[in-house]
Amino acid sequence: MKKFIKYLPLIVLLFVACQNDKEEYFTNKCFIDAKSMINETIIKGTIGDVAKTLNLSLARPAEYKVNAEFVVDPSIVNTYNKSYYANAVILPNKCYEVVKGKVTVGVNSVKSTDAIFKFKNLSSLNRDLIYVLPITVKTDDIALLSSSKHYYYVFRAGALINVVADINKNYLTVNWKTASDVEQMQKVTLEALIKVRDFSRLITTVMGIEGQFLFRIGDADRKGNQIQIATNSGNFPAPDASKGLPINKWIHVAMTYDKQSQEMIIYVDGKEQSKVNAGIINVNLNGFGDRAFFIGKSYDNGRYLDGWISEVRVWKVIRTKEEISSHIYSVDPKTDGLVAYWKFDEPSGNIVKDVTGNGNDAIANSNLSWLNVSLPEK
Repeated sequence: MKKFIKYLPLIVLLFVACQNDKEEYFTNKCFIDAKSMINETIIKGTIGDVAKTLNLSLARPAEYKVNAEFVVDPSIVNTYNKSYYANAVILPNKCYEVVKGKVTVGVNSVKSTDAIFKFKNLSSLNRDLIYVLPITVKTDDIALLSSSKHYYYVFRAGALINVVADINKNYLTVNWKTASDVEQMQKVTLEALIKVRDFSRLITTVMGIEGQFLFRIGDADRKGNQIQIATNSGNFPAPDASKGLPINKWIHVAMTYDKQSQEMIIYVDGKEQSKVNAGIINVNLNGFGDRAFFIGKSYDNGRYLDGWISEVRVWKVIRTKEEISSHIYSVDPKTDGLVAYWKFDEPSGNIVKDVTGNGNDAIANSNLSWLNVSLPEK
């Protein structure tokens, strides 16, 4: 009996501790309702506004109304970087809006109303950086599960182009759905992203119509790697050995012509390479037979493009230098003035869809070969 009395204080202390542990274990807590505390968005090309939601869950039905708030918490950017071995920076204010941060959990409920976050201007982000918007839950009404009170919205650039077509010894024909879009054009812009293996042949064709309006590379009067626009009113620009294109490298080529100003400009990788007064040219991209609008062919099958192609576009407006340089790898298919847009990003069969919805699909002479890539290259 004396021994029992001796150890009674210790027994009481242990009993109280166990009770406290039980209360802590069985206390109702709330936590962010998500399988992962990271929500990652891969940005590819032009991206519009994006809305995302968050909510809380409780371990057991609430005995009373619970109020909480999701708040942006820049102080835990470093916590994210240390926890996930990242080097992210805070998402700029212009790129998000907290539409609704406050949430409630009703009596007898285990789930809160939704918090709503709107993300915008994401296409303006630096593609070389990783961005994070850290979110913390705050409430005085209920305990928070410490491992589930922070949430991270992460944004990073992804490859804009994942697959391209090899059109070596192949070509595509375009039958225009609305011929008037490409007849008697007052303004025109042509673009393509290409990687050429070899310029040793006399002429490499990008697109157009022989004897009318043709975007090609090389000719008898110049090296085989200089761009030439061959028209029914002359060929432009003049030969210049310093303006040759490289082999085995992705390059963006573009040209514009304005009939009113008579100005023709050639761009390489978004930079002006040549500017000439080309006079008055009657631009007609609608043809048939061996004078149809081809991609990768002109005159005969020997003037093919020995390499890969992507992002081919035809416009009935003049694209500015800034517009061209800013949209080398992607552009909104619904942009005003875009007549046809062949991305060459769906590796199947011999039909390349016009993603504008205008119906100007391109049909390959034979099934295309495809190559997986990651563009832009880093």
